[in-house]
Amino acid sequence: MAAAPAHGEKPPKFSGVDFKRWKQKMLFCLTTFGLSRFLKEDSPTVVDEESDNQWRIDVDAWHNSDFLCRKYVLNRLDDTLYNVYSSFKTSKELWDSLEKKYKTEDAGTKKIVVGKFLDYKMVDTKTMISQVQETQIILHDLVSEGMILSESFHVAAIIEKLPSSWKDFKNYLKHKRKEMGIEDLIVRLHIEEDNRDSEWKSTIMGV
Repeated sequence: MAAAPAHGEKPPKFSGVDFKRWKQKMLFCLTTFGLSRFLKEDSPTVVDEESDNQWRIDVDAWHNSDFLCRKYVLNRLDDTLYNVYSSFKTSKELWDSLEKKYKTEDAGTKKIVVGKFLDYKMVDTKTMISQVQETQIILHDLVSEGMILSESFHVAAIIEKLPSSWKDFKNYLKHKRKEMGIEDLIVRLHIEEDNRDSEWKSTIMGV
């Protein structure tokens, strides 16, 4: 029989938010203790009273391990969700129900993050570096939602988000973007912003 996971290895209790991350931690834990297969296996049955004794022993062993798996998953749900899902009889039924419910919600979250990225526009009233950081946070959220984005995409995305007043510098960067990483781009934007600030101050002071 599989040993119960040690306290320090327990995933946080799932409250209905960020199912994907919780699921990954649960799978790692259950795999470590040899229980993850019960998330996919249907319950075996004893066909009749004349079934082989060894088969009966194997079926009993399966149900014991499945019980451990199911209870462990339930114990990593918060109290409200525990009450909702405690009626499921096998680990597979429980896991399938959680996935059906929360995978759909995760997909909705991904759409929200993609929409946030598409709608984001840089403006002249905020510093360019702070807006680059905001763009990077959104891009990081996209990666967290399972999207694979290369560094060259990050560079191109930031360049495309530059405000219209940066049009000439934007065109210059487009020709250089194959040579640049994120850090190089940030340095160039920082220098350009400092130059613009200096020119603006000189104009105001009449120099």
